[in-house]
Amino acid sequence: MCKKRLALIALSLVMLQGCAIATPQTASSDADATFYSMEDEAVISYEVPSTYPHILVDQLGYAPESKKLAFMYGKDIPEEFSLVDPETGKTVYSGPVTNKGYYEDYSSEVGVADFSACTTKGKYYVEADHLGRSYGFEIKEDLYDDIFRESCRTYYYNRCGITLTEDLAGENAHNACHTQNAVLRQDMTVQRDVSGGWHQDGTGSKDVITASKALGSILMAYELFPAAFGDDFGIPESGNDIPDILDEARYEIEWLLKMQDESTGAVYSGLTVSMNETGTSSIIYVEPADTESSRAFAFAVAKFGYLFQTFDREFATNCLKAADRAFKFSVLNEEDGTVGSPFMLASACEIYRASGSAQCQSYINVFFQSEPDLGDIDDVTIMGLVTYLNTKMEVNNDYCRTAITALMKDAERISEGSRNCAILVPEGESFGDNPALFDDMMIMTTIDHVIANNEYDNILENYLHYFLGRNRMSVSFIDNVGEFSYRQIHDSLGIMKQFGSNARLIYLLAKIISKDGFVEE
Repeated sequence: MCKKRLALIALSLVMLQGCAIATPQTASSDADATFYSMEDEAVISYEVPSTYPHILVDQLGYAPESKKLAFMYGKDIPEEFSLVDPETGKTVYSGPVTNKGYYEDYSSEVGVADFSACTTKGKYYVEADHLGRSYGFEIKEDLYDDIFRESCRTYYYNRCGITLTEDLAGENAHNACHTQNAVLRQDMTVQRDVSGGWHQDGTGSKDVITASKALGSILMAYELFPAAFGDDFGIPESGNDIPDILDEARYEIEWLLKMQDESTGAVYSGLTVSMNETGTSSIIYVEPADTESSRAFAFAVAKFGYLFQTFDREFATNCLKAADRAFKFSVLNEEDGTVGSPFMLASACEIYRASGSAQCQSYINVFFQSEPDLGDIDDVTIMGLVTYLNTKMEVNNDYCRTAITALMKDAERISEGSRNCAILVPEGESFGDNPALFDDMMIMTTIDHVIANNEYDNILENYLHYFLGRNRMSVSFIDNVGEFSYRQIHDSLGIMKQFGSNARLIYLLAKIISKDGFVEE
């Protein structure tokens, strides 16, 4: 659906409701290979250093024209701060510190230093009496380009089943791994070629639902913000006139297609790699098919097929046919309560958009007519709703209003939480629980795309500042950024190490880099 339709729906709602609105690898055999790998979830239990700066900054830095804030906390908040050039030791800017009062979460007073007026590019740190100095950072143009590129390339580093050469993968180079045939868990006399795809953990095991969620975030980033993605990210397919992110997604899609039972349309749920006593792979098991994995497959493969039609119509059509078979299998085998399944809605919306399927349209009608509870929307439901809003097929405007109202309600909840937080980003239940923050970030990115809002823009950039070091412990959760890295606490805390969170980081960065909206049609 085009921007005009969304804008009209959003405007009517605003009028009705108001406007609050790794280890380096050398050539080796699969038997002794170790490889850089992402993790499905972060390890949250860890020890933090006893001392760290009490002046919090984004260790990557700030764009020249952006809002630039540093936060301070302690028993005594200074009245002034200085912005210092580390090479000369000279103060280039100074200003007052605004005391925001006592915050229970920090057990101290919190202050904020605003140096937005300084737009001169260069390297700096913030200094203040009693609290010392912050970590260093830069003010520069194109601030996020490098971490966006690296975030996208991380999935290339995790390609399974092929050799990654040093000229492209650097220290992440490794020989082909997990290339042997796998056996069906329920019938070990049957073998399947299920090689390829992306590593999800250190064993080489893979899960279809986890893969589909990550693909959904990546593909939605490309769909909504195509200007952010180029054909020069430094992967083997670069320069083929196809955006590299789609080439990378295709590598994972080709693995997913191997996971489908051609005779029934059912999708095997994943792979489990059995490890021997030496810690290398022994047997790869194909886990039994189930309806939820089939729905997830249908969603991701249909979304890719729709977006890939202009680049390779034959492959895209095969994807759409495979997705349709998986969807029909899940319908035939649905259990009670399926109406509320996020993947069922998302897959129905994707296939309806691509083919106009009456069966999928019927399911969408049943979903919305069941008066679903769309409070605290999960990421898969968000992706399904965005697809429905963005389809060229006939849609029900009441359903669109329901979807946008739900997104706006959650966005306002997140906005209020941000306004009431000392450092503008409410932390999760435990420090480093970034996947929980990405849930809110995904909602904000989506609704800000539908309804441009300066407050939402600021909130999104504040989330990125948080991940880059403007947090309680001054930790940068992004690879190769900052003086104090997540690696000094626990390696799994890196966002680019987390299979799903890295995909959401791509979504957030694509939005911020492109500063784009729906493409007019």
